[in-house]
Order: sequence, then structure tokens, then C-alpha cells
Amino acid sequence: MPPWDVLAGSWTLNWAAVCLLVPAAILYVRGLVRAHQRGVRWRVWRSVSFYALGLGSFAVLSFGFPGVYSHDLRWVFTLKITGYLFVVPLLVGLGKPLTLARATLDPAGVARLEAFLGHRLMRLLGNTIVAALLGLILFTVFLTPLFYPLRTSPVADVVLTVAVPMMGLLMTVPIIEEGAQAAVNALIVVEFIFVFIELVADAIPGIMMRMVPQVFDGATVGLLNHPGWMPNALRDQQLAGDLLWFVAEIVDLPLLILMFVRFSRSDKREARSFDGLSDDQLAELTREHLANRRDYDGLSVTEPAVSSGHPRHGSSSLGGREPVR
Repeated sequence: MPPWDVLAGSWTLNWAAVCLLVPAAILYVRGLVRAHQRGVRWRVWRSVSFYALGLGSFAVLSFGFPGVYSHDLRWVFTLKITGYLFVVPLLVGLGKPLTLARATLDPAGVARLEAFLGHRLMRLLGNTIVAALLGLILFTVFLTPLFYPLRTSPVADVVLTVAVPMMGLLMTVPIIEEGAQAAVNALIVVEFIFVFIELVADAIPGIMMRMVPQVFDGATVGLLNHPGWMPNALRDQQLAGDLLWFVAEIVDLPLLILMFVRFSRSDKREARSFDGLSDDQLAELTREHLANRRDYDGLSVTEPAVSSGHPRHGSSSLGGREPVR
């Protein structure tokens, strides 16, 4: 492990990270100013999470020790990428930037924001399943010879600095932000199952990097005049596997808890929407459901009349009606 003076004294400038940090900080503070002007209460801890924890961790990963040595050491690169994908988006998302934007933008601004979020590409990338699958693909690359150019190429560094945090935000924002993505309970359950499997699968590349006595990217030659604290190629890969294995498992818990919370909120909203319907409206929904089911099953016979009434009244609100045709 590096000594403390190396950890604290290693700094670099990452322009791609600057291009993300500065606009994000400015837009969020503009939202806070407008919230204050409009009398919108905004919790201080959300601002602290966004700036100190979210953007702060992103700055440390980009400008500090991970940014300096990620090109040379596999375990440092793994620490940087897993932080970009899991830690930074989770801490930024706790600041609820989309909720702040919706509360402070004018109607035209909210319409533009919703149009952007509702674009077909954004809906695809913002699907929790798609975002999680992209993360698994990225970690699988660690087991191939592409791992070396991925961590050493300046172009790849720029792309990863921008794309990986955005990928993480697309995965966590639909879970954290209440209004970020409308989904029925059945879809949320499917997403939960898939994301659970994918998050567990994230540990597989880490386990292989730790257990297999082979350097996957083929770069076995050490750095010239490298410091004594730097490990050899195989030990470097094993440390990277330990980090990937550990982070992939630890981050599972908060993400799964957030998905449980999301499911609970969606279930409550759905229950409230049904409670506000009249008996006639519920009967109409039932007829539509049965008609859709008949079309789906390819049935040509008429459905039997439903005799059970609304559970709140115990009456036969549909009894005696004509069969569904």
C-alpha cells in the first residue's frame, strides 16, 4: 500500500472532470437560490450530500491519488471506476437534483426537462436493467486484454470520466428520485430481481481476478524506477479483484433497500388511485381488463359476468350486468 504522504500529496488536473463538476455545481446552487426566493424548503443535508459527498468524492477520485496512479495500477483504476459507478451517483442522488429542478424551474423549463427525460434514448438508458447491464459489461472487460488500453489510454480516460458517472446516475436516479420514472409495481419487481442478480454477478469478475493466477491484460512488465510500495503485476490484479469483489457486494445493500422503498411508494400511490375511483369507474376498469385478457388469450367466447363487488362496500356492483363481449 502507498504511504500516507503519497496518498495525500498526489494531485493532477482532469479537464473532463472539471467540465462535469463546474456546471453541476453552478446549476445546483442556482436551484438553491431559486428555492429560497420561492419559499421552497430544502433540507441542508441534501445540499451537503450533493456538494461535499457527491461532487467531493468525484473530485478526489479524479484529481487525487486515484487520478494520478489509475493509469499505472490496476487496483487504483478499479477503485476509481467503481467509485464513479456506485459511490458518486449514490451520494449525488441523495441531493435529489431532479426534484430541486422540478421545484424551481418555470413551466417551460420543467417541460424541457421532462421532454429530455422522456426521450426514447433517455428512457432506454434510464431503465435500471439496461444501466446495470452496462456496468456488468464494463467489469467483464477487466478480464480481457482490453483492460490495459482501457486504463492507460488518455482518450479512454476522458470517455470513462464522463460516461461511467452518468451510467451510475442513470442506474440510481430512477430508484432515488420519486418522480424520475413512472413504473407499475410488476415492472418494479422485475427490475428488482434483475438488478439483484446483476449486482451479485458484478462480483464474478472480481473473484476471477483474485483467484486466477494469470494476468488477464498481459501487461506483466513493471514500471521503470517504480517505488517500492508498488506491487507486481499479478499482485496488482489480485488487489483489483479484492476491491471489485468488495465494492460490488457492499453497494448491493443500499441499492436494494432503495428499490424496496421505491416499490413501497409505488404500491401506496397505486392504492390511493384505486381508492379514489367510484364503483362505476372500477366496473369499467374491470371490463377493460377482462376484454384485454380475452384478446391476449385469443378467446372467442364471452367472459362470464363478474359477481363480486367493490371490497369496500361488499355489494354486487357488477352483478346482473351483461356479459363482456
